[in-house]
Amino acid sequence: MSLKKRLWLIFGPILTAAALMLVVFLSPLWSRFNYVSPKVQRNAAASLSPLVLKGQLIKRNALENHYVPFFGSSEWSRFDPFHPSVLATKYHRSYRPFLLGARGSQSLTNFFVMQSVNAQLKNKKAVFFVSPQWFTPIGENPNAFMFYYSPLQTTTWIENQTGSKMDRYAAYRLLEMPSGNSDKIISSALARIAAGLAPTRSQMLYIGVRRRILLNEDQIYSRFRIPLNNAETIDKNMKLLPKHDNDRKLYALAGKLGKQQTTSNDFGISNAFWNRRLKRHIGQLKDFQANQSYLQSPEYSDFELVLDQFAKDRTNVLFIIPPVNRKWQQYTGLSASMLQKFSAKIKYQLRSQGFNHIADLSKDGNVPYFMTDTIHPGWRGWLKIDQSVKPFLTKKVSPPHYKINNQFYSKKWQQDQY
Repeated sequence: MSLKKRLWLIFGPILTAAALMLVVFLSPLWSRFNYVSPKVQRNAAASLSPLVLKGQLIKRNALENHYVPFFGSSEWSRFDPFHPSVLATKYHRSYRPFLLGARGSQSLTNFFVMQSVNAQLKNKKAVFFVSPQWFTPIGENPNAFMFYYSPLQTTTWIENQTGSKMDRYAAYRLLEMPSGNSDKIISSALARIAAGLAPTRSQMLYIGVRRRILLNEDQIYSRFRIPLNNAETIDKNMKLLPKHDNDRKLYALAGKLGKQQTTSNDFGISNAFWNRRLKRHIGQLKDFQANQSYLQSPEYSDFELVLDQFAKDRTNVLFIIPPVNRKWQQYTGLSASMLQKFSAKIKYQLRSQGFNHIADLSKDGNVPYFMTDTIHPGWRGWLKIDQSVKPFLTKKVSPPHYKINNQFYSKKWQQDQY
């Protein structure tokens, strides 16, 4: 047997399999297989899975079927009977929250998540949770951003970018993250966009092929990797609620459960969180936030990316500004006046550009059983949020009139003490 034949017998099957795989992942035919079952949509909507956050197929299907995007961070993981997903399911409301965000995700992550569902955001509604804790001097943690980074969302955005101020700033911020430099051709394209130039023809050819492969991977695999635990948690919590959607009964039940579940400490923090995260370290945490400020941060301009995209999609958005647990804030020395300045600064950025649906809860941190831990709502906090979410999503709302101001991308605004 000749050397050529021996080599073919060894490497031929490998090369053939590789070629077939390349054909499969480059084929546009997979775009026709886009059905996602209602069960998968329901599980994904509450999963808070990074795979769902980074993908496209499931989110698009769900948002076309009465699910509403609830953007945010770790707050959506605090499930109890009054969580938005539990209330909407129990009382058969006309919407279902699709929870987008997890621990460490902030405005920049949410902006790129939006790139996978812009068509589903156009002229629709959304809820966006704005956490004060995002607005630190460093902004979004690069490691957290890398964990949720999606090349599919990035290539989708690059194919649709127009060289606007929003696009140039997004490219600049992405290049500041390790994720933006993980692919040399994409990082070179990002550098051109940040400089106000269009990517080259060869760069766009590569990006198109890369996106097709990533899109087909999402089409093939995404629906089979959804954890079920939170859907089961919702079902379990629904059983604790009264049969009918009654504000008085819900408020009384929230107080009862809150009281039962905060017996281990004087801060109104859930026993589970206190015992697992704080009890051992409480002596070291006295006044540890005395010098903390949320008034100067690149996050303000990252947040502007989100607003700019909502404006382009003409999405009607309810923004939620949460409080900090008042007793915890006083114990750790976090400035109350600084928190109110933060709230005022965010509301100015919103209202001056036409984003007028704002649930400002920043002064509710002393309401009993409002917070489940130091910074996340629970029990009565969720019910207060529901007083804004329910009418916003179930009633007709006037179409928005946005006027984006590029000054919010400036270093000056990021550093303004307000």
